[in-house]
Amino acid sequence: MKKILFISFITFIIDFISKILVKSNLILYKQIAVIDNFLYLTYTNNYGAAFSILKNSKIFLIIIGLIILIYLVLYIKKHEPKKVIEIIAYGLLIGGILGNLYDRVVYGYVIDFLDFYIFGYDFAIFNIADSFIVIAIILLFINTILGGDGNEDNYSRRK
Repeated sequence: MKKILFISFITFIIDFISKILVKSNLILYKQIAVIDNFLYLTYTNNYGAAFSILKNSKIFLIIIGLIILIYLVLYIKKHEPKKVIEIIAYGLLIGGILGNLYDRVVYGYVIDFLDFYIFGYDFAIFNIADSFIVIAIILLFINTILGGDGNEDNYSRRK
């Protein structure tokens, strides 16, 4: 659990610093090209969840975030992940959730700024915490595909 908490802390700090830099150096809604026609920095305030769904549901989103965090911690304590992929994934997931939860509690919205154009499509603007959450889910999916389910005995028998 200590390794997971350490990764969560580092993840949270990276997200926190990125958002402070964005909030103090970028102008709201102004787009800055990093790589033309691909990556822009566009500071926005997201009052909802992913893709701005559940807009203006601050209390509900905070409660859901807290429930997910509590569930994750209880799950991790019960299953004690030992594989590196699981430790990294759970650390990224908790840190990412905490990063966005912090924004919701302190500001009432989540700070987003990564703005990608992929094959001409303007993808939803997101942040580093969102990226860590997506990476964590991908790692957990890969772990599941490879036969890991958090139970080392079952994993060993499948080989």
